[in-house]
Amino acid sequence: MERPKLYIVDHESEADTCRKEVTPKLKEAGWTDDQLLEQRPFTEGKIVVIGRVAKRKKKKIADYILRYSQNFPIAVVEAKKRYRKAADGLPQAKEYAQILGLRFAYATNGSTILEYDFGTGFEQTISQFPSPDDLWNRLYPTTPVEPAAKTLLLKPFYPVPGKETRYYQNNAVNAAIAAILNGQKRALLTLATGTGKTTIAFQVVYKLWNNRWNRRADNRRPKVLFLADRDVLVSDPYNKEFAVFGESRCLVSENGPVTSREIYFSTYQSLAEDSARTGQFRKFPRDFFDLIVIDECHRGSASDNSNWRAILDYFTYAVQLGLTATPLRNDTRDTYAYFGNPLYTYTLKQGIDDGFLAPYIVHRVVADVDSTGWRPQAGQRDANGLLIPDDEYHTPDFENRLSHLPRTKAVAKHLTNYMRKNGRFDKTIVFCVNQAHADDFRREFSNLNADLMRKYIDYCVRITANDGDVGKGHLSDFMDIDTTTPTVVVTSKLLSTGVDVPTCRNVVIFREISTMTEFKQIVGRGTRVREDKKKLFFTIVDYTGTATRKFADPDFDGEPPLITEEKMNAEGQTVAGSEQVVSVQPPTDDDDGLIAPGLGTAPGSGREQYRIEDGQARIVAETIHVMDEQGRLRTVEYRRETVRHELTTMFPSADELRSHWSNETQRAELLNALDRHGITLDELVNLTNLPDADPFDLLCFVAYDRKPLTRRQRADLLRQNKPDLFGQYGKKAAEILDMILEKYVDFGLNELQPNVINVEPIARKGTPLEIVRHFGGVDALRIALQNLQTQLYVA
Repeated sequence: MERPKLYIVDHESEADTCRKEVTPKLKEAGWTDDQLLEQRPFTEGKIVVIGRVAKRKKKKIADYILRYSQNFPIAVVEAKKRYRKAADGLPQAKEYAQILGLRFAYATNGSTILEYDFGTGFEQTISQFPSPDDLWNRLYPTTPVEPAAKTLLLKPFYPVPGKETRYYQNNAVNAAIAAILNGQKRALLTLATGTGKTTIAFQVVYKLWNNRWNRRADNRRPKVLFLADRDVLVSDPYNKEFAVFGESRCLVSENGPVTSREIYFSTYQSLAEDSARTGQFRKFPRDFFDLIVIDECHRGSASDNSNWRAILDYFTYAVQLGLTATPLRNDTRDTYAYFGNPLYTYTLKQGIDDGFLAPYIVHRVVADVDSTGWRPQAGQRDANGLLIPDDEYHTPDFENRLSHLPRTKAVAKHLTNYMRKNGRFDKTIVFCVNQAHADDFRREFSNLNADLMRKYIDYCVRITANDGDVGKGHLSDFMDIDTTTPTVVVTSKLLSTGVDVPTCRNVVIFREISTMTEFKQIVGRGTRVREDKKKLFFTIVDYTGTATRKFADPDFDGEPPLITEEKMNAEGQTVAGSEQVVSVQPPTDDDDGLIAPGLGTAPGSGREQYRIEDGQARIVAETIHVMDEQGRLRTVEYRRETVRHELTTMFPSADELRSHWSNETQRAELLNALDRHGITLDELVNLTNLPDADPFDLLCFVAYDRKPLTRRQRADLLRQNKPDLFGQYGKKAAEILDMILEKYVDFGLNELQPNVINVEPIARKGTPLEIVRHFGGVDALRIALQNLQTQLYVA
C-alpha cells in the first residue's frame, strides 16, 4: 500500500518573524521606534507602457530601514520566514541598500543574522544587531564628526505636509550638508530633470539657515544667494518652496542691493556687467554671502569665457553649490572642472526605474524633404526674389539656410491629426529652429485647429525670448496643472530647461538638437508624473531624427524607448508601408534669434537665408524602433518584444505556461500577474491580429513562436480526442456541454462558467434547476466545466 504523502505547512508568516524575532532583537541593540521604519516603500513602482496604456509595477518595500536620526538612514534589514535561510534575503537587502545609498545591509530569519558592509566588502554572520552608535562610528571611523557638525547634520528637514522627501533627495541633502560642514568650498549635485533639485536646494538652505550656520561660525543666520539664468527659475522657487522664509527672502532689485535680508534671489543677467554698465554684484561686499546656490549651473556660469563667471569669482568667500541635470560630457566639462565631481548623482534611468519619472514613447516622423533632401530648380528664386544657390538642402539646413514653409505646413497637419487621434487637449511643447520658424508653425497649426482657436483664443501660442510679458503670462498658465489652455506652446530654446510642466504629454522636436545636454533637458520637459491627472507617460514626436540618434548614444542613460514611424500621405493620413529608419545629416548648432523671413542670414554662417513658400511637402514614414539592452537601435514591434520578454521570464517553456493555464485558479493568478505588467488579452488580440485564437495560443505564439490554434480548432480537437468527457453525464447533459463549448468558440473562456446556463440557447434546455439536475447538482456542473477547461489544453 502506497504511503500517504506528508505535507508540512508553516503558517507563520514573514510578518510574524518580524514581530516575534526581528523587532525585539533590534530594540535590544538600542534601536528605538522612531529609528525603525518598518515595511517602508521607498520607490513608487516603475511605470510600464504597453500600447498607450500605462500601469505601475509594485513598489520596492524594505522590511526595515534603520535611521540614525529622522532624515539620516544608515542600514536596511531584510527578514525571511523562520524556516527559510537568512542568506535567502541577503541579495535583496544588498540591492535595496545600493539603491538607497546605504553602507550596511542585513538579512535575518529571526535566529541567524547576516551583515554585508559595502565599505569593506566583507560579509559575516553576527550574533546580534549593532547599535545605532556602532554603525555611526563605523561610518566615520578615521575622521570623527565634530559634535557641533554632527548636531547640525542630524537636524531634521523642514516638514512639508503631504510631501515627504524621497530617498535620493535625502541623500543629496545630507551629502551637501556634510561637504559644507567639512569645509568644501565648491560642490555639485547632479540629478535628472524632474527629480526635485529645487526641493533639495530648499532643504539644504533651510537646515543651514534654521541652525544658524555661517562661514564665520558666529551664530548668525547665513546670507544665501540663489542664482539662475532665467526669470522663471528664480520666481518659481521664490514664490513656492522658499516662501516659508517670508520676509527673510527678497528678489535682488535693479535699484541697488538691500542688505538686510538673508535669502536673495537673482538671475545672472540682473547681476552681470558688460561694457555699458557695472555689475550689480559689485555693490555687495565680496564676503557678503555665505552660500551661493547655482541652479542649472551647466548653462555657462562656470565657463572661463562667460561674463557670468565673474560673479562667482567675485564671491569667492562663499560656499558655491551647483545643481545640474547633466552628467559630464564635452559640453559640460567646464562645469565639472569648476565644481569637481558630484557629491551625489541620480540619473534619468534611476528615476524611471523607481517610478518617480515618466517613461516615454518616441514617435519618429519623416517628411519627404527630410528623407530625400530638397533641391531648387535651375534659376529658382525664393519668396523674396533671391536666387537660390543650386545645392541639396537637408534637415540641418531647413530654417537655417533655407526656410521651407511647405515642410512646416506638413508637420503642422501631421501633428494636428496625431492630436485629434490621441488627445487634442494634451499639453504639448513644440521646439522649432528659431523664433521665425516658431511663428510660422504656430500660425499653420492654429489655422488647422481654427475650431478650437475660436473658442480658446490661447489654444496655441508662441513663447520665445521676444514674447516678453505676454509670453510669461502664457507660460504661467501652461505650467498650471489645472488650466486647459494654452494647450500647444511653440518655442525654440526658451523652454528647453527649467520649466516645470507636470501635465505635459507631448514633446515635439522640430529642430536639430546638437548636444546631449540640451536633448536631455528637452526630454525632461515631459518626465514629471502627475498620477492625479492620469499623466504617467509622455510621447516624444520627433520630426528631425534627433531622438533616434541621441537614444543610440552610449552616453544616454534613459530608459530604452519605443520609437514609432509609419508612412503618411500628404493629407496626414496613415498608409500601409514598410518600416525603416531614415538617415539624416549630422546636426548643426541652432539659434533662438529672430530671423526675418528671406532677409536675414543663416545663424553664424554669414550666408543668406532663403524662404520657400510654394510647393508641397508630405509625411512619408513613421516606423517602430527600440533600443535593446546593449544600447543598439533595431527595428522591431516593441510591444511583442516586451510581452515575449515578460512571458518567458515568468514561464521559460510552453509546458510550464500550460500547467498554470489549465488550472482555473492558477490561470486567474497568471492573468493578474500579466495585468500588473501591463499585458492584457485585448492587447494581445490587437498585437497579433488573431481575434479567433484562444488566449493560451496567443501567449504561446507571442512568447514561443508556436503556431496558434483558433478556439474552433481547440473545440473540435476536444470533441475528437475526448468523447468520454461528454458521454459520462448522459445525453441531456452532453448536449448542454456541447452547447457551452460552442459558447466558448464564439466568445471565449469566460463562457465556461455555471451561469452560462441562463444564456440562450442553453436556457431553452430547461430551468436552471432542471439543467443542474442533469449533471447531478451545482457542484457536479462546476466540476464538469473545470474538466472541460482542463481538457481543452491537453497537449
